[in-house]
Amino acid sequence: MKYLCLVYYDENIINAMTKNEWDSLNGECIAFGDEVRKSGHFVGGNALQPVETATTVRVRNGRVTTTDGPFAETKEQLAGFYMMEARDLNEAIQLAGRIPPARLGSIEIRPIRELQAPESAG
Repeated sequence: MKYLCLVYYDENIINAMTKNEWDSLNGECIAFGDEVRKSGHFVGGNALQPVETATTVRVRNGRVTTTDGPFAETKEQLAGFYMMEARDLNEAIQLAGRIPPARLGSIEIRPIRELQAPESAG
């Protein structure tokens, strides 16, 4: 089963890091990514640009509107994601617990719901 692991942390903590601390955290993330690729758990993932680069899109009454910034003001911001293949939630939790930024924030795990095209009534 596929699980999306959403990485959240307070960007103020990241912005306060020294270059060496930031480089070390990134190195850990790269090593973790290599490890889960080799084990066959990694499906995909990426880090995100800072929250100030976000744009939120809404459609109301057929009209598209945009707002600068994330959907909601929160203490922790979405920083990236890993798409993982795991046999069950327990294995997904074990994998998520090894994601380095979990020490700074949190990892939200969500099972993937595969969308199926409706069968035609023919």
